[in-house]
Amino acid sequence: MSETHESGDGPAETELGRLLRLMAALRDPVRGCAWDVAQTPATIVPYTIEEAYEVADAVARGDLADLRDELGDLLLQVVFHARMAEEQGAFAFDAVARAIGDKLVRRHPHVFAPDGTLLPEGSALRDPAQVEAQWAAIKAQERAARGEAQTAPDPLGGVARALPALTRAEKISRRAAGYGFDWGNAAQVIDKVREETDEVAEALAAGDKRAVADEIGDLLFSVANLARHAGIDPEAALRDGTAKFERRFAAMAAHLAAAGGELGRSDLAAMEAAWQAVKRDEARGRA
Repeated sequence: MSETHESGDGPAETELGRLLRLMAALRDPVRGCAWDVAQTPATIVPYTIEEAYEVADAVARGDLADLRDELGDLLLQVVFHARMAEEQGAFAFDAVARAIGDKLVRRHPHVFAPDGTLLPEGSALRDPAQVEAQWAAIKAQERAARGEAQTAPDPLGGVARALPALTRAEKISRRAAGYGFDWGNAAQVIDKVREETDEVAEALAAGDKRAVADEIGDLLFSVANLARHAGIDPEAALRDGTAKFERRFAAMAAHLAAAGGELGRSDLAAMEAAWQAVKRDEARGRA
């Protein structure tokens, strides 16, 4: 049940209602906050993206208290964008909530009747892959109904360009796979990764910087495909890999310090020895 409380000048309001009221007050050109009033959708977008990443980070760390706070920050971004759109006479927050609610009903015909009530017999689709295929088919029908089939013939169109590069690569490759253009299994993708690695080496040997960049792009795209075949989110995998490197690097510095060494003053051999010691410590910890 949604919490309510006294607004101070009227009947009890929901927490969401309070948030919408506070956002409207912050945007008031006379009594509001100068910073909030000065913002536009374009200036707020970087914060929206940042907050989404911070939600992902809280989930990855399993920190539920932080997740609560980060979800609040992300919700604020939605409310902020909706408020600016309302000021322009485009739409308000209620329209945003109604649109996503309607979409959930429309794209889950195995769960909801057209009026949004639950189907009495329960879901006919139990396989998540079947549900995903149905979702994609309904989405394609919606695009066709809006006339996008005529105005945007690109079969791989519709994947947001603002997505992180690895995430977008995975989505583009998944879209292509939907047309049957795909490798048969992960082992075949590994062969492609090896091929692209060889081509990077050739470009490096030739000293052609543009070709090196091109081939590294092909290599990363192949790795994104490999992650998809393995059922791994490439963005999350890279995030975890980077976090592992950070953790090991800090531990390596501690090893060097314990031996009387120091980062920046130790040679590569000493750092590599400390790095391997960190890996052995981790292995013993997992044993």
